[in-house]
This record gives sequence, C-alpha cells and structure tokens, in this order.
Amino acid sequence: MYEILAPAGNRECALAAVDAGADAIYLGYAAFSARAGAENFDLTALEEVVSYAHLFGVKVYVAMNTLVKDGELEEFLSSLVAVHNAGADAILLQDIFLGKYIHERYPGIVLHLSTQAGANNVPGALLAKQCGFSRVVLAREASLQEIKAVSAVIETEVFVQGALCTCLSGQCYLSSFAGGNSGNRGRCKQPCRKKYFYDDAAGGEFSYALSLSDLSVGERAKDLAAAGVYSFKIEGRMRRPEYVAAAVRYCRKIFAGGNAERELSDLKRTYNRGNYTKGLAFGQDKRLLSPLVQGHIGEKVGVLKVVNGKYYVESAFRPAKGDGFKILRQGKEVGGGTFLSSDKRGFFLASRARLRGGDGVFLTTDTALGARLLSVHRRYPLDVEVMAAANAPLAARGGGVERRSEFLLQPAKNSPLTAAELKDSFEKTDGMPFDVRVQVSLQGPCFAPKSLLNAFRRDFFAAVWKERTKNRNTRYEYTPASFPFPAPMPKEKPKKLAVIGTDFTGIQADIYIFKPENYEDCDAYQFACGAGERFLYLPAFMSDGELKIVKENIGSFDGVYAEGTYGVLCAEKWGKKLFAGTGCNLTNACAVAAVAACGGYYALSKELNFAEQKPLAGENAFVLSAGDIKVMDLLYCPFGKKCSSCERRKFYTLTDEAGRKFPVRRYLAAGGCRFELYNCAPLCAPQDFANVLIDLSALPMPAAKGVAENYADREKLKKILPLSTAGHSRESVL
Repeated sequence: MYEILAPAGNRECALAAVDAGADAIYLGYAAFSARAGAENFDLTALEEVVSYAHLFGVKVYVAMNTLVKDGELEEFLSSLVAVHNAGADAILLQDIFLGKYIHERYPGIVLHLSTQAGANNVPGALLAKQCGFSRVVLAREASLQEIKAVSAVIETEVFVQGALCTCLSGQCYLSSFAGGNSGNRGRCKQPCRKKYFYDDAAGGEFSYALSLSDLSVGERAKDLAAAGVYSFKIEGRMRRPEYVAAAVRYCRKIFAGGNAERELSDLKRTYNRGNYTKGLAFGQDKRLLSPLVQGHIGEKVGVLKVVNGKYYVESAFRPAKGDGFKILRQGKEVGGGTFLSSDKRGFFLASRARLRGGDGVFLTTDTALGARLLSVHRRYPLDVEVMAAANAPLAARGGGVERRSEFLLQPAKNSPLTAAELKDSFEKTDGMPFDVRVQVSLQGPCFAPKSLLNAFRRDFFAAVWKERTKNRNTRYEYTPASFPFPAPMPKEKPKKLAVIGTDFTGIQADIYIFKPENYEDCDAYQFACGAGERFLYLPAFMSDGELKIVKENIGSFDGVYAEGTYGVLCAEKWGKKLFAGTGCNLTNACAVAAVAACGGYYALSKELNFAEQKPLAGENAFVLSAGDIKVMDLLYCPFGKKCSSCERRKFYTLTDEAGRKFPVRRYLAAGGCRFELYNCAPLCAPQDFANVLIDLSALPMPAAKGVAENYADREKLKKILPLSTAGHSRESVL
C-alpha cells in the first residue's frame, strides 16, 4: 500500500489533485501555515474541500506547521481543534513537544510531524512516536538507508517531486536575519534564490550559488516503496493547478508501470527548475545544483535559427496563441519569446531580447496542455434504484441512503410516467460529481408533476452527498490551556556562560560545547578546555551510523548539545546530560516545559526578541547573546562534489550582490563534507535575564577570545565586532 500526496495551495489546486487521482492532499490553514504566501483555507473553504475529497476516499491533511510563540498558543490550539472538527484527517506540526501536549489532551487528533522538524534518524522517529505522532515527514536529506530504518519504526512520508530547500528544513534562518521574515513562520523570502559567489578556486562570478534544482525521483520512487515509505509527497503549494495535475498523473504512472515519457513531458512544461535532480536520498547527482537558471525553464522544443532577420524554430511542436517560451544560451536564460506563426516544419517567435542562432528554445506555457490537464473531472460511481407505484411515495435507494417522497404518486389518467422518463430524470445530478447508473422499478401507470420529481431527486442526491462525505472525526470542545513551567532563575545566582566552538585556547567558561571537525575520526573528539562541563555538539542532522560513532566517543563528555530534538532520546539512552540547542526552536511555554522536564539545559529560539524570551527563561535557560549566528546547514557539496580539485578548506566565504560576506564552515560526517553558513554580521546582544550562550564557530581566535571575555559588555563587544548586529533581540520575526 502507498499514498500519492498532492499539494493544494487553493481550492482549484485541491480539486485538480483529487480529479487527477491523488490519494491525499495537503493544504494550509489560514493561520500557522509554513506557506503563508499560498492562498490557504478558512474553515468554510476547508469543509467544502474536505467534503469533495472524502467523497472519493481522498484524505485531507492540514499544515499548521509554523513555530508558535507563547502569546499565540491559545489561538493556535483553538484553531487546531476547529480544523480537526472540520474533518481534517491529520494535522502537520513542526513543534514536536507541542504535539505531545495536543496528543495527551486530544488523543483522537491525528498528528504528522512536518519536515520542518528535520526528522532524519531512528531516535527522532522514536521520540515522534512517544509524543503521539503517527507519521513523520522525513528530511529531504535522508539517505535511502536512513529512510528504510525510520520506516521500520513509524509511518513515513517522503518528498518525491518539487522544489528543494538548500538548507535542512527547520534550520534555515537566512530569511529571518536578512529581513525579519522567518521561514519557520511561513514567510520565507527565498534569499537562497539570489545571486552569490564562493571564494573557492572556481569562484568569483555571481551565480545562483545556493539554488537547487527541483526534485523528481521518477522510477526511483519504487526503491523508496521497497524501503517502506508509505506516502509519496509532491511539493508545490505555491504552484498552479496544471502543475498539480501533471505531477499526480506522473507519479501515478510511475507506480502503474509502463512508459511515463509523456507524463514527464507534461510535468516539465508545467514547472521545471534545472531539469530535475534525484535529490540526496540516492546520493548527490550532477543536477542537484542549479547555479545558471532560476525559475521555470519548461521543456526544450527546439533550437533557434535566424532566418531573414526573423526568429525561427524547427520543431514538431505546434504552438498556439498564449504559449510562452524561454530562451537559454549555454544554460543561462537570455530572454523570453511569444508565438507568432507556424508552418509545416516549425514556428516563428517574437522576442524583445537579441537572440542568436543556436539558442535553446524552451516551452514554459502550453495552453493546450493546461486545458487538457484540467479537463478531467472525477465522478463517484453511484447505483440508484428508483421505485414508483400509484398511491405510494416515490422511493430511491443508493449510496447508503434510502428516501421516500412526502407526496404520493397519483394514478395516471392520460400520460403515465415511463421507466425511461424516471431514468432520464435521475441521471441528472444537478452538478454533483456522481456517475449515476439508474435502475427503475415501475408498478402500474402513475404520475407526478416534474417539479415534484426534480425536487425529490435533488433532495435524494443531497442526502447521498451528506452520507458519503460525513465527518467521522471525534468532536472536541476546546478549553483554555495551562502549562507547568520551571522555576525562574534566582536573581542572586550567578549566570552561567556556555561557549560553542572548535578551539577553546585561553577561553574560560562554565560549559564548553565542542564541535569536532570530523565526526567519524575518533581522535577528533579530543580537545583542551578549562574547568567546566564538557558537551558534544550534535548537528541537527545525524544518521544512525554517525550516532553509533558518537556513542563510542561520548564517554569523556558530560552531555550532548543537540540542535535536533532527536538528542532528547540520545542523551537519555547514553546516560548524559541534555542541552537542547537553538536548533530545537523552543518558542513557547509548552515546548519549554517538555524539555525542562528532561533535566539539563535548554536554549531559547534565536528568532524571539528579549521580551518574548524573558518569560520562558527558567533557571536552566540560555539565550544566544553574542558571537556567530548559524543561518543554514547544508548537507550537500556546494562545489558539485569535484573532490579531486577541491581545496578542502575549513572555511570559505559566500558573497552576495550587496557585497556582504557570509562565513561558511566545512566539517566531515558520514564520509563526506557538510557545511554551515553563518550570518554576514556576528551577534552583539548582551542580556541580563538568562544564562549566556555564545557561538565562536566561525570567529578567528583573537576575536573569539575577546567575545568570550567581554560577552556582557556591549561597548567592548562592538569594538571587537564592529560590523555586528543585535539580531532579533529588539524586533522579533514575523
């Protein structure tokens, strides 16, 4: 068994997905959706779509997968209960600890853990299961081996089609710190789709250096099915209905077997960025990066010729008015084109750009295809038996419904009803998506006015609709929430300093959080530091194989600093103290209470301002106050895996078109390189209400030592970090 899961950014996309044969759709609620730019749904629109989908046995999952601030908890929880009561089959959440609270309070609400939670290993899956989730949407970076291991623990959902985030989902803060619009809050401005350059040997020229091609695993979806994946997810809540229909049809064809070339062609014409990549589940391929083209390039339909000063394309494709084209030269977009006229061998284009012979011509808008894709409408097969007899009510039975008219059929004097007339009447569905097969039982001559027949038919079909789309969810009444909360930090107690870094020479702290440069090298776990607690830094993404190596080397550490929530179970299993890092995205009292109950320390979200952090700052709370700000985790090679010519530097620099420079740290794990992108300006935001966390991962040693010594002195910090930022300490993210 498997499920093809389609996106629905609006009503039209939802209907297109159902009509194209999706097994389930996912959509966003008007509030708390990780795609705030999509149209999303209010309760009335949601109920309408749920009814249509449920008629055909299609499930509806509602994404409420943004980070929820403390002041939003009541609205969020009441909205979630309302969404469930409206008939949603499951609700997607990012906050795993908030999910635990919801499951305990409303056990009938089905919860799926969003990819925003970054689930990627067995401990993460087990924690999700303990917290009441029935499914995890795996990180796009998970390998086939990891997918198989997690699928043995819990039901899994995996992306097989659509856009790829360059950063591990839930760990991207570039949009947040670049402009105050948080991807974790559904408002990503996609700075990864802008132009940059790396200072590597091949760098120096601006390109879409952070942009990835769109994902399309194609036939390899069968390998995912063999690994135990249940739900095959199509990304695209910002895409058009034509794309949704084409993607569903393509996925359906893959599983049905046979040649899917036509369906792939249709898909490319509706949306295609970078000619598709198989993604990271099967290892980084040559098409993963899309540095030359940003946006939809469609499908190549020919090569341009310049004939008597006109642009001509020799092609078997015959365009129509309204079709659109992009022109590429050596892989880069140089202009667009519109259709002028056709002849037997091809067609002529008009373009404002100066084009050249040999330019590639790509079809990006195919009006005939769009009409064809959206012309298919699903119908529910309905067998109806109509029974008519004089001096008796008209009766109809079908779809689990039986109705009798309030009026009696009269004995016919002149023009009795015929079986053909009754059959013809009940084959009219009044716009309802029924494929009706009518059987008539007529006993003797009888009669009724057409107005009464039509009204009875409409009432009967309305009753069938209601029965077939009945909301079978357990209904809950929402009551205001309350959360146990850890005691605040005593004013007389000195605050602790925790330092993240790779080198602690000359640095004094209460807690040292060590980041190895190679997680697979046992010797790399050795480091020198002062007298204080020693924690091992666990990145947000760690495979089960990596965790086995970490377990072998954890003995000399007092605890683990985990950027992913999977660290909760790792710390418990290894008998170590937990430090829940900023990557756990703790933004509300519910999540903080759950983590605090595990013991150890926790860091509050770096996307909250001081006013939002202060009420959450218990005795063991830390706030990132100075040093580096990690804004991305890249689990692929941004240099195209050209290992033979790679410089293998520890640090690189990424520069944007405004001249801002972003440090990039390289480290090793799972036999390959991973990268951390840091903000162009370090953090300078001393605070006095919580323990202090500083990150020295990318700062050179003199500056790092200075920050560690003067973390509480704003003026001295500004001298050490002249190009610093206050981050979100004053202004929270949207």
